[in-house]
Amino acid sequence: MATTSKNMNVFYRQKKNSSASTGKKSTKSPSPKHAATFGSDITQPPALVCHGGSLDLKDDFDEQEQVLRQFDMNMAYGPCVGITRLDRWERAQRMGLNPPKEIESLLRGGKVKLESLFDGRV
Repeated sequence: MATTSKNMNVFYRQKKNSSASTGKKSTKSPSPKHAATFGSDITQPPALVCHGGSLDLKDDFDEQEQVLRQFDMNMAYGPCVGITRLDRWERAQRMGLNPPKEIESLLRGGKVKLESLFDGRV
């Protein structure tokens, strides 16, 4: 078994970093491909754009919409792209996935949006 281990070490030879052994810190600036990370000054493109083309970064939704968004994000009830929330809930019920009754009452109440969180974005 030791010979196999020795052979594997030779086969997967590791390159040692020479600066780590000398204890010197690198003065090299970060490469541009890693520049857009946390704490960077480079602006990221907008991630969420609503139907009108404006940014959708406001939290202007109520608690009911928050519950429905959690339902949209839960993949246990199947995909939500291209289908309304009520249709998705009914499909999950037919398939025996036991979606929450609270979601059905919210959707049948008529005071919330029937489109899913991803409608028009994907």
